[in-house]
Amino acid sequence: MTLLIIAYLGGVLTIVSPCILPVLPFVFARADKPFVQSALPLLAGMALTFAAVASLAAVGGGWAVQANQYGRIAALVLMAFFGLSLLVPRLADTLTRPLVAAGHRLSQSAGRDPNPSFVSSVLLGVATGLLWAPCAGPILGLVLTGAALNGANAQTSLLLLAYAAGAATSLAAALTVGGRIFTAMKKSLGAGEWIRRGLGVALLGSVAAIALGLDTDVLARLSLGTTSTVEQALIDRIKPQAADEAIEAGPGSTAMMAGSNAMMVATTAMSGSTAMSAQGGVANLPVESTRPSLGGAVEWLNSPPLTMESLRGKVVLVDFWTYSCINCLRTLPYVRAWAQKYKDQGLVVIGVHTPEFAFEKNIANVRKAARDLQVGYPIAVDNDYAIWRAFRNRYWPAHYFIDAQGRVRHHHFGEGSYAQSERVIQQLLAEAASTAATPLDLVTVDAEGVAQAPDMANVRSPETYLGHQKAENFISPGGLVADAPHTYTVGTPRLNEWGLAGDWTVRPEHAESNKSAGAVAYRFHARDLHLVLGPGADGKPVRFQVTIDGAAPGDSHGVDIGADGTGVVEGQRLYQLIRQAGPIRDRTFEIRFLDPGAQVFAFTFG
Repeated sequence: MTLLIIAYLGGVLTIVSPCILPVLPFVFARADKPFVQSALPLLAGMALTFAAVASLAAVGGGWAVQANQYGRIAALVLMAFFGLSLLVPRLADTLTRPLVAAGHRLSQSAGRDPNPSFVSSVLLGVATGLLWAPCAGPILGLVLTGAALNGANAQTSLLLLAYAAGAATSLAAALTVGGRIFTAMKKSLGAGEWIRRGLGVALLGSVAAIALGLDTDVLARLSLGTTSTVEQALIDRIKPQAADEAIEAGPGSTAMMAGSNAMMVATTAMSGSTAMSAQGGVANLPVESTRPSLGGAVEWLNSPPLTMESLRGKVVLVDFWTYSCINCLRTLPYVRAWAQKYKDQGLVVIGVHTPEFAFEKNIANVRKAARDLQVGYPIAVDNDYAIWRAFRNRYWPAHYFIDAQGRVRHHHFGEGSYAQSERVIQQLLAEAASTAATPLDLVTVDAEGVAQAPDMANVRSPETYLGHQKAENFISPGGLVADAPHTYTVGTPRLNEWGLAGDWTVRPEHAESNKSAGAVAYRFHARDLHLVLGPGADGKPVRFQVTIDGAAPGDSHGVDIGADGTGVVEGQRLYQLIRQAGPIRDRTFEIRFLDPGAQVFAFTFG
């Protein structure tokens, strides 16, 4: 109930957001008609259509988006005819004659009086719903993220319908006021004909703007009506724990991000009820789940498809990871070592690659990353989050330890507790062999480069995203401009603040440099600084130059750049740019791209 209220209020706030502007001409075109007969069915059709399309897009993938594009084209054609009918009454009679006849037949079959205005209003609302693209603020983002990860269900549809109903409510209020104004104008000026023609012109103008994409370009530059701050405050004020639970259902939450340093510290306490015995073994391994599933992977690498049924009799370690995740990269040496050491004793390690960023859905990218990272055990490519949902997982990395009977007996989220995890493997192998647990030595890992353990005592900077969907602490004057080219200046960042310089387009997941000399600056406190980067859509390498406090990094350079700070973005992955050699203190990092097209996704620290 709480989430339904939040979704409804988020929809109400849509009326003060710039993204509603393209819809308003279609809604106000019926402002002078009776509300119950015309405006109410229009708003109902709009709300129901938006909820249906958003549900399909959230759970159906790209095919639903493509289908909606065809629906938008049809809606634009319908709106254009409607606008022309307001300008040319004779055309209106011709166009509406079939609709009136259809409405008459429907009404007669239902035993009611003919009411073509009601039917046409519903159709107009359906078309408007297909064109409606509300701003994806925190509330709508929360709903759609949960829908995408948890699949189709009644709660998803109800939440989307509540959001759409909230927007319809605020539009209805505006429409009521608008209708009174229109009536007053008609009585005082006799201007009904001119109002009708003006609405026709406005409708055709909106159709042209939407068809040419001008609406998104202009609205992206508007910030006066943005409701993100208000929506976030609403989420925090109305039962914050309920909102947190909903956000944790998907990968968009800071609390569950792969590189969240706070999560990395906290998850040691979340690794289940298992305790180490005085002899170094595992004191207790309760049954946590009896029905894990490996179904739903879009492809398997290094192995034919595996099922839990086919793995009965084997001890299984399921590792949820994604290849640009710094925490996953630091656990990989241990997972690889366990897979090699215990494979002949009955251990099967399965890496479930569940993507965070869109480029991680590219199977060629995953295959290359697996080869570069020397991951030779089976990998389930979980692009649709099917296995993620089956395990009710929330984190990268996450390890689930499954016994020979197919039961989850232990789990661990995040980095660390490697000795305990290996003892769990040893005990489950001993159980499977029906022999007493024998103390065994533990693997030793001498990790280097990105995989080296973090210096958590000196990490005071959080994972930071550069896409407008989750960007925080951005300090360039004028703020972020979403989805449109804009020229920025950095300003002077304080600790954990960042800015852009040059010509950039900030997309939902990343910022992309449009010209050479584009730069990103960040004031950080950590030993290591990593940045998830990629070349542009053309795939051409992008050269860059890194400085720290205005100078070349020297001995503090990371593995992906030289001491002079130069490097090249050749693929979509995580790059280690800074590893401080001296005392750790607040430093100002800057990366300047010498070629256009660089895509910058997220900072992580260690």
